[in-house]
Amino acid sequence: MHMTKRGIWRLTVTEGFCASHCLRGYEGPCENLHGHNFGVEVVVEGERLDPKVEYLLDFKKLRGKLREVLAALDHRHLNDVPPFDRENPSSENLARHIYRALEPALEAEAARLVSVSVSEKEASKATYMEL
Repeated sequence: MHMTKRGIWRLTVTEGFCASHCLRGYEGPCENLHGHNFGVEVVVEGERLDPKVEYLLDFKKLRGKLREVLAALDHRHLNDVPPFDRENPSSENLARHIYRALEPALEAEAARLVSVSVSEKEASKATYMEL
């Protein structure tokens, strides 16, 4: 039985922001005020390219939408920024927050949001996606 394959494109952009936070209930040094140069990676995908330019989405446009979301977090104490005044500003919660803020900004685009990853250090990251 021969199945027809469906092509898909995935785009990835990375950005970053600087912020401080305290992890409530951590019972270690990260419960104290400290800061990070957070890394953020966004993945989008789609099946159709723009017929004129033949791209899924302009990287510049995607990065611009991400920067708009991150502007509310950059150079802030995250524990003072809603919803992190109530929930811990962990990488996991940051990834979900960024995902949910970015998703509506992509509704008019041919690309749909796949995942958002947040890293505090280069060697580890937390990824959020909705299935």
